[in-house]
Amino acid sequence: MKILMVLTSHDQLGNTGKKTGFWLEEFAAPYYTFKDAGAEVVLASPAGGQPPLDPKSAEADFQTELTHRFNADPAAQQALASTVRLDSVKADDFDTVFYPGGHGPLWDLAESKDSIALIEAFERAGKPVGFVCHAPGVLRHVKAADGQPLIKGRRVTGFTNGEEADVQLTDVVPFLIEDEFIRLGGVYQKGPNWAPYVVEDGKLITGQNPASSEEVAKVLLKQLA
Repeated sequence: MKILMVLTSHDQLGNTGKKTGFWLEEFAAPYYTFKDAGAEVVLASPAGGQPPLDPKSAEADFQTELTHRFNADPAAQQALASTVRLDSVKADDFDTVFYPGGHGPLWDLAESKDSIALIEAFERAGKPVGFVCHAPGVLRHVKAADGQPLIKGRRVTGFTNGEEADVQLTDVVPFLIEDEFIRLGGVYQKGPNWAPYVVEDGKLITGQNPASSEEVAKVLLKQLA
C-alpha cells in the first residue's frame, strides 16, 4: 500500500504580512494513521523540500497526541523536510492521495496545473482521493472526465464560512470553500463548526476541519482494504 501526501509550498497569508502553510495536525494525524497501518508514505509539495508550517498550528492550544508524536520523531521530521517535487510524481505509482490543509493550499495547490492533473489522474483510475479542511479547495479547477467540475453534483465538505469567520480570515483568503463549492454545483454539507465531519461520496472523501483529519485517513484506508 503506497500513499501520496501532497503539502503546500505557500507561506504568505495574503497581504497581511503574516505566515501560513500547512496545518500540523492535518499532516500528523493522517501520516501516523497511514504509517501505523503499514503503508509506505511519500510526501510531495510544489517546490519540494521543507513545506512551510503554519506557525499558529504549532501553538500549544492546537497540539494533539499525534502532533506530540511528530515533534518527538526525527525520522518523520526528516521525511517532511525532504518532500519530492509535485511535478515528479505520478498517480500510477500510488494507491491513493491525501491533501492536508492549512490556508496555504488555497493559493498554490488550488491553482497548480500539476496538482489538478494529478487529482484527475487518480480520479480517472478509480482510486480514492482525500482532502481535509482547506485542502478540498484544491478541487476548484479539477474536472471530471466529461469536462464538468469534479465536485458538481457530488457531496463534499471543507472549511466552513463560519469557521473562516471564527479565525477572522474571511476577507484574506482568495476564496471561501463553502461559497465556491456551491457555485460549482457541489452538494456542500457541513457539521457544527470545529467538530469532526467527513463526507464520503464514492471515491471522493472530504473532511471539514482539523478535527476531521484522522477520520478522512481512516476512510481512505477502509476503501483501500
